[in-house]
Amino acid sequence: MLLQRHQKKSFFNRNVTGDENWFHYDNPKRKRSYVKPGQPSTSTAKPNIHGAKIMLCIWFDHKGELYYELLKSGQTINGDLYRKQLIRLKKASAEKRPESATRHESIIFHCDNARPHVARPVKNYLENCGWEVLPHPLIANT
Repeated sequence: MLLQRHQKKSFFNRNVTGDENWFHYDNPKRKRSYVKPGQPSTSTAKPNIHGAKIMLCIWFDHKGELYYELLKSGQTINGDLYRKQLIRLKKASAEKRPESATRHESIIFHCDNARPHVARPVKNYLENCGWEVLPHPLIANT
């Protein structure tokens, strides 16, 4: 079905999708050590038992990345924040892919069914922004 749709209206060229992911990182601190010139350093990295994490939110199309955000430490996604991100995504899409604004077919937006993605403010925005929303398939229990 998707291949037939692609042949008719270039489905894959109009598709925009994205997701969020946590990235854990550790910036170890080093202790100072004083050595004579030409001698190797004796300092070792001090391990951090509580590494930090940051959330990357990214959207892309068939040509590559359209928009991304790195959330502040401790910040998580909710419906209102996701709606604001979609507004910024639409602006970035118009700047990076101006040809998509002149097409007669709308952008086909795809996201998963996480709570922030199906929140009422997000649904309202997607209904009014002019994008076609590709429904997330239900996964059958096996």
